[in-house]
Amino acid sequence: MLERTEVDKVAHLARLCLTTAEAEQFTTQLRDILDYFEQLSELDVTDVEPTTRAIDVSNITRADTLTPYADREAILPVPQTRKKIILRFLKLWVTLRGEPPFVSMGHPLLFKFLQRC
Repeated sequence: MLERTEVDKVAHLARLCLTTAEAEQFTTQLRDILDYFEQLSELDVTDVEPTTRAIDVSNITRADTLTPYADREAILPVPQTRKKIILRFLKLWVTLRGEPPFVSMGHPLLFKFLQRC
């Protein structure tokens, strides 16, 4: 039988601040839930296979296969546009962070690239 002190202890461990009315309500509700589980434990389930789901679920995703795309330039911006996008990102990064990305990790080539731009 669940007591109010146990609900108070669980609320304390969960860092919940319950009012007296809430604690009483939760005590009653949790007691009902535990009583229901006690009823379920009386069932004979020796012939029931353990399951992880109530219904069968099958994987309907397709196989991940690598296929080359013939027209790469159609899906990527032209090289000059790509370079401008990269430069804008790097300049924004330097403005916000104060240093280029990866320079502190030992990638001085990126820093030289930024200095040329």
